[in-house]
Amino acid sequence: MQVAKDTVVALDYQLFGSDGELIEKTDEPVEYLHGGYGGMFPAVEKALEGKNVGETCRVRLIPEDGFGDYDADLVHVEPRDKFPDTVEIGMQFEGKAQESGNTLVYTVTDIADGKVIVDGNHPLAGQTLHIECTVTGVRAATSDEVSHGHAHGAHGHHH
Repeated sequence: MQVAKDTVVALDYQLFGSDGELIEKTDEPVEYLHGGYGGMFPAVEKALEGKNVGETCRVRLIPEDGFGDYDADLVHVEPRDKFPDTVEIGMQFEGKAQESGNTLVYTVTDIADGKVIVDGNHPLAGQTLHIECTVTGVRAATSDEVSHGHAHGAHGHHH
């Protein structure tokens, strides 16, 4: 079976930075519902279209195709007393973006002089990345998966 709309695709992948450094790789295949459901970058879906098990692809993801451009407006300086006493650099907190009202994950990037700096950008925002994928499985999606817009995996899925 080939990768096509409404198939569940299992992939092994490696994600590299623009300098060729390995950022992330799968320990076991990940599954997504193919066909524009938002479970995979559109540029990767396009490259995988029509592939069979065992085939590979390498895709260059410019920021707009990956994790977006870096947005300096998502960096905020907050008073230290808004955070727990145990706050440390690298901790993450959910918060609402002032402009959009969307819930974002903010990462603490600095703590100094009674202030905490948080950044709502994805850690890979603004970077050009390369992803190498190997198709390890392709199957027809179930009607539940298509109606829910995501793969459920081997053991079903509960909402």
